[in-house]
Amino acid sequence: MSTRLAKQFTYDAPAEAVAAMLDDQAFREEVLRRQKVVRGSAKVDGDHVRIEQVRSAKDLPSFAAKLVGDEIVIVQEETWTSPTGCDVHLSIPGKPGEAVGTMQLVESGGTTTEQVDLVLTVRIPLVGGKIEGLISGLFKEALDIEHRVGVEWLSR
Repeated sequence: MSTRLAKQFTYDAPAEAVAAMLDDQAFREEVLRRQKVVRGSAKVDGDHVRIEQVRSAKDLPSFAAKLVGDEIVIVQEETWTSPTGCDVHLSIPGKPGEAVGTMQLVESGGTTTEQVDLVLTVRIPLVGGKIEGLISGLFKEALDIEHRVGVEWLSR
C-alpha cells in the first residue's frame, strides 16, 4: 500500500534564484524554526541536503502515537541531480515508513513552479494506510510552511 503526495508551488523568481534559496543552509534552518519542530538541523553539502527534524507526537491519534512514541524523527535527504531537479528521500529512522520521489523547478517567464511528487509507504498491516494519511498531512503542512518562508525569502 502507498499514498501519493503531489504538490506545486509558484515563486515569482527565476529557477536559478529558487535553486539558490533551496541550497542555502540559513533558509533551511529558518524553515525548521517556522515549522516549530522540537529540534532540527539542516546541512547543505554540495549537491546533497540533509534535514533532520524531531516533531512532537502529542497531536497524533493514539494508535499512531503508540507506534512512534512521544516524538517522531523525520530525515529528509535531497540529492540534486541537475540545477533544477533532485531525488527526495524521507525516512523515519527505526520505523517501517518512508517517502521517495522527486522535486523539479520549472521556469516560465521569470516565474518558477516547484513540483514535488512523493510516494509514501508505511509497511504496517491494517493501519499502514491510516498512518500514511497522517504522515502525508504532516508533509503537506511542512511543504506549505516552506513555501511561505520561500516567498518571503525571495522578496527580500
